[in-house]
Amino acid sequence: MFDKELIKRFETLDTPFYYYDIQLLRETLSRLKSAVDKYGYCVHYAVKANANPRILQEISSFGFGADCVSGNEVLRALECGFPADKVVFAGVGKSDTEIEIGIKNNIFCFNVESLQELEVINKIAGQNGKTASVALRLNPGIDAHTNKCINTGLADSKFGIDFNQMEATITFAQKLSNIKLIGIHFHIGSQILDKEPYRLLCQRSNEMQEKLSLMGLDLPEINLGGGLGIDYDDPDKNPVPDFESLMDLIHANLDVKDRQRVHFEFGRAIVAQCGTMVAKTLYIKPASQTTFAIVDAGFTDLIRPALYGAHHKIENLTSHYAQKDKYDIVGPICESTDVFDTGITLPKTVRGDLIAFRSAGAYGEIMASRYNLRNLPNVYYSDN
Repeated sequence: MFDKELIKRFETLDTPFYYYDIQLLRETLSRLKSAVDKYGYCVHYAVKANANPRILQEISSFGFGADCVSGNEVLRALECGFPADKVVFAGVGKSDTEIEIGIKNNIFCFNVESLQELEVINKIAGQNGKTASVALRLNPGIDAHTNKCINTGLADSKFGIDFNQMEATITFAQKLSNIKLIGIHFHIGSQILDKEPYRLLCQRSNEMQEKLSLMGLDLPEINLGGGLGIDYDDPDKNPVPDFESLMDLIHANLDVKDRQRVHFEFGRAIVAQCGTMVAKTLYIKPASQTTFAIVDAGFTDLIRPALYGAHHKIENLTSHYAQKDKYDIVGPICESTDVFDTGITLPKTVRGDLIAFRSAGAYGEIMASRYNLRNLPNVYYSDN
């Protein structure tokens, strides 16, 4: 992925930084658009994965919508070209102020996760003289076979409304004068590599639709969420997820009624592979049982490994040695959890070497913090 000229450019830049391959992002968006257009499906990009304005503008230019989980994400999406009628607002804890932002900006839909949230949205919509469109986020009780920290569809998850409460919730929603129930919504987890959970999700959606029909309801929108995973081990071999086979599976297993639309909320699958974090080696520190390569990036810049044990492929971009050694790659933060990986094999690494952390376009820059009063990482793009 990184040729000699690009590495020379990296050597002139202040580290740590995020580098975005805009050409790869556009290729990913093009292939996603082709896959969903085949069946007339809709996509709302999950802004939480990466809210960099340049990235958002590229995504909105392909005609996709936005999936937001805060009022500020709604505002950022609108600022970056996403039309309000393609913005959905999800999350278990929307504040009154955030709900009002959505209502005043006439967003497409709120994905609602509790009875009390329905009451609050109804009240605020009434105060603003409007009717709010909502989809009920239902918890389908499906194990997505992913990291337990990002598995959101199980029965004990804080997300969604229990499947057994669906009928009562719908009946309640129908009594609210400033609520328009337009659909059902699911999201079973993230970094899903096994497509079987999606087949099960289609089955569960079909079951729920049968129950809705018995209640005399034919809702126009079905939202299956996102969660499609990427190849963290070999990003160069698989730079773009297999959107096409997933859409084919959905089409083959999901019952869709006339004039009903199917929605998805992909985030990681769109932006992860186009982003790389680059850090500089500060020190090589031998220890009794390992050798530390201490870099100038820490979990303030890329928190996923420290937060839930996530793996990123790590490469030495500038080593001049054929010899290979094992290292623990760690950062400068004053916390023992500031570790990117342990016991990994790299070409002999010395002070000044540039270290790349691949597949960092999702949940990387967006989760950066200023803990220890560190500066936020710089950002550069392939086309400027």
